[in-house]
Amino acid sequence: LLCVFSLQEVTASSRHYVDRLFDLDPQKVLQGVIDMKNAVIGNNKQKANLIVLGAVPRLLYLLQQETSSTELRTECAVVLGSLAMGTENNVKSLLDCHIIPALLQGLLSPDLKFIEACLRCLRTIFISPVTPEELLYTDDTVISHLMALLSRSRYTQEYICQIFSHCCKGPDHQTILFNHGAVQSIAHLLVSTSYKVRMQALKCFSVLAFENPQVSMTLVNVSVDGELLPQIFVKMLQRDKPIEMQLTSAKCLTSMCRAGAIRTDDPCIVLKTLPCLVRMCSKERLLEERVEGAETLAYLIETDVELQRIASITDHLIAMLADYFKYPSSVSAITDIKRLDHDLKHAHELRQAAFKLYASLGANDEDIRKKIIETENMMDRIVNGLSESSIKVRLAAVRCLHSLSRSVQQLRTSFQDHAVWKPLMKVLQNAPNEILVVASSTLCNLLLEFSPSKEPILESGAIELLCSLTQSENLALRVNGIWALMNMAFQAEQKIKSDILRGLSTEQLFQLLSDSDVNVLMKTLGLLRNLLSTRPHIDHIMSTHGKQIMQAVTLILEGEHNIEVKEQTLCILANIADGTTAKELIMTNDDILQKIKYYMSHSNAKLQLAAMFCISNLIWNEEEGSQERQDKLRDMGIVDILHKLSQSSDPNLCDK
Repeated sequence: LLCVFSLQEVTASSRHYVDRLFDLDPQKVLQGVIDMKNAVIGNNKQKANLIVLGAVPRLLYLLQQETSSTELRTECAVVLGSLAMGTENNVKSLLDCHIIPALLQGLLSPDLKFIEACLRCLRTIFISPVTPEELLYTDDTVISHLMALLSRSRYTQEYICQIFSHCCKGPDHQTILFNHGAVQSIAHLLVSTSYKVRMQALKCFSVLAFENPQVSMTLVNVSVDGELLPQIFVKMLQRDKPIEMQLTSAKCLTSMCRAGAIRTDDPCIVLKTLPCLVRMCSKERLLEERVEGAETLAYLIETDVELQRIASITDHLIAMLADYFKYPSSVSAITDIKRLDHDLKHAHELRQAAFKLYASLGANDEDIRKKIIETENMMDRIVNGLSESSIKVRLAAVRCLHSLSRSVQQLRTSFQDHAVWKPLMKVLQNAPNEILVVASSTLCNLLLEFSPSKEPILESGAIELLCSLTQSENLALRVNGIWALMNMAFQAEQKIKSDILRGLSTEQLFQLLSDSDVNVLMKTLGLLRNLLSTRPHIDHIMSTHGKQIMQAVTLILEGEHNIEVKEQTLCILANIADGTTAKELIMTNDDILQKIKYYMSHSNAKLQLAAMFCISNLIWNEEEGSQERQDKLRDMGIVDILHKLSQSSDPNLCDK
């Protein structure tokens, strides 16, 4: 016989639990809470019903009542913790009833069992993604009190470390915990007899040290029972330790290495941390372990060529990463249907991690890039990655492409064969900034003069796109936009140069030349220099934009700029002086001539040389009007300066 309960019946049976919380006899209330605890364990339906029926405010009231017995208050905390174990909606309901302040208040009780129950419930609430971490930091005394409770029992240690590691998001939180003595308070827990305590303490250090030089530098010198923390971490990443422990200690050592607290050639990195992370990439490991292993390894080797080389030849890593695209589930999980389903849903995380690690591996070494690109279907995988729905995969694929685009050889071969520029241009249309920055950097490389992709990119509307990037609020995008245009203008035909100038507009050019960032300024001057090369181009551009360009040059030579900026500007003048008709714009501008004269006598030899290039381009004997130009410069006293410079101790100046 099938028993079908109607909703009313279920709610009625739940209501009975809630009603008992209001009984006048404290003993019956206690029994009611205990029965409720047994009814909700593992029963999400029951949890939801009790929340709807208003059990939470009553439980919180009983928990906070001074007149409640400690046993009752403890049981209330246990039930609330059980309700929090349900769905995210349950946690939201608990937060709406202000459960956190009530539990934090409970931590002031002298009774350890009650404190542990409150901490367990707090832990469950704080590890939920719907709980704002900030709730832990609203009152400074909370952190101090939690630090003090660390010594009470292994349970307080486990729960408090877990709360810290979940609520420590970013440098501000790291600093608060650090200033409250977290490092010293948690260090000795790494040698606790309880595995759970050791593990949670380790997780704490991994989030405290992440991208934090201050914490990392401190950790190196902390010792527990006469052993330094790095040595303790190395012991924890040995093969016989649980995977979770190996991975987390590898993350701690990685953060310390990236912060400069441990050298990149230290044996604990080269012989322990790096091989451990490579092991995590094996297809024997579970999906999340492979993801975390690859991402941590990518971060470890990101800026160090030697580590990139070592990683690339450890355990066939490059081939092992190819499996990230083929086998989302580990060998051990094949028999588990639930696991297979989970892994298929999260396969994109593996692809993201593989792209990230390939990007780090190929950041500097030409041979490694070649190996990566020769891995089966690699370019197709990157191209597919560029159009995936997950933004994280797209970003990682672009990063990987950017890393490989640093290779002249690959730009001419694989990049051409796979027309990589097409999906890249597509990515550049209305992408978020973080993708735009890397994609536009990649485009800069594809626009170098030896890259066969240069032509088709131009035809697909790149100039317009890049000109719009130069107007971005984001500095990196402005730099990349102008940099790509500079590469595009190098040895380009006149039509392209004119299109660039038209696309940029004089107004925008001036905007860029007065940009507060010296990088933007240098790249803009580089663009001008590339535009003003080869005589016909110089004369053509100066005939249409001469007045504005001369204004810009004056503006910079008069401004407060560094030597490199002034040198680049004088080189632009030298290019203009090389034009046939363009040189008249200099000869008829006494202000500019005086500036050239001034820089010939400057204290910096680079600027003197650049100024002399301007003069030599103005006075070639075989060019029309050279006599008049020479006479004018002689009258200005240029010859006297040249006499003086021919006595210079600098051989370059002397020769010129």
